[in-house]
Amino acid sequence: MTATRRLVLCVVLAFLAAIAGVFVGRTFLPPPKLPGAALHDVLHHELALDADQQARLAQIEDRFAVQRRALELEMRAANARLADAIETEHGNGPKVTAAVDQSHAAMGDLQKATLAHIFAMRQLLRPDQTPVFDAAVVKALTDSQG
Repeated sequence: MTATRRLVLCVVLAFLAAIAGVFVGRTFLPPPKLPGAALHDVLHHELALDADQQARLAQIEDRFAVQRRALELEMRAANARLADAIETEHGNGPKVTAAVDQSHAAMGDLQKATLAHIFAMRQLLRPDQTPVFDAAVVKALTDSQG
């Protein structure tokens, strides 16, 4: 077998091994939980919300989805401005510094809006439901798995 054929065979085998690894990982390993997913699981499955609470929660979630999307778009725009500044200055110049500040402001706005969303959801809960919700919030903020 020639060296070229051996090289091609090794590349093909490495590619097939990579595909097999992805397949095994997706098939047998649990997907990572999205941040906030546990909190929403608590709201929708553990707190036994009544019909009024469910309707109000749906309104809160719908409003936040629109707000979150707008803030995420602003973060993307801020990141694009940062990339442009880095490409222009090739260092930590005034444009890069300003773009970093804009990016941090956009991230802060999203975090503040998320907290307002969490507090709005908490407001619709009964006193017997808030301890479970509060524990889920603390866990979501401190759990390294999200």
